[in-house]
Amino acid sequence: MPTYDYECRACGHTFEKFQPITARPVRVCPVCGKRKVRRLIGTGAGIIFKGSGFYQTDYRSESYKKAAEKDKQPSGGTSESASSKGGADGKSEGGSSAGAEPKKRAAAKKKS
Repeated sequence: MPTYDYECRACGHTFEKFQPITARPVRVCPVCGKRKVRRLIGTGAGIIFKGSGFYQTDYRSESYKKAAEKDKQPSGGTSESASSKGGADGKSEGGSSAGAEPKKRAAAKKKS
């Protein structure tokens, strides 16, 4: 059930009423008793997701993140995985090796 905001146009009193959507709006002011009450239009409430289980990757504990990071690293002891090299064959989508370009520049500088 929503909470509605009301305002009396006669005395200026504002109040909230928790009532079903199908209920008739309040017309009589609880303070002055006049029939000058109108329901205000609100922006509504924002939704906040807190706790575990809403997003598996967003609200994880630090211990989970560390364990997941260890699982990502290959067992060979190197820090580069096949996906960071551009694919299983070591080539990126452009057709050249992702790690070869910096090596070529370094070799060219040494020759000069």
